[in-house]
Amino acid sequence: LFPLLQERRRQLAGTLSGGEQQMVAMGRALMSQPKLLLMDEPSMGLAPILVERNFEIIKQVHESGVAVLVVEQNANVSLSIADRGYVLQTGRVVLADEASALLANEDLRKAYLGR
Repeated sequence: LFPLLQERRRQLAGTLSGGEQQMVAMGRALMSQPKLLLMDEPSMGLAPILVERNFEIIKQVHESGVAVLVVEQNANVSLSIADRGYVLQTGRVVLADEASALLANEDLRKAYLGR
């Protein structure tokens, strides 16, 4: 899952980039073969290319049979790989649906997705 980390295997984890540290954290979590993986803002502070790569990995993990719950402000990317989505506003669920329906929701797109 993380070929980039193979190149950095002798480097201390604390000296890796933010995206590489995210990969280490995901790898550590996956070592225990979880049934459920909880992730909080996996794209925060990452370069766009690393955000895309991390979400590809999250999708692969889900496709391998692990349930994944992601809390994420980057709605476009997260909904593009999700089965379902929940929109929170001031701590309350204001909208819940299949991810594809949320991506197609015109009001949601204007309010949260910047389109």
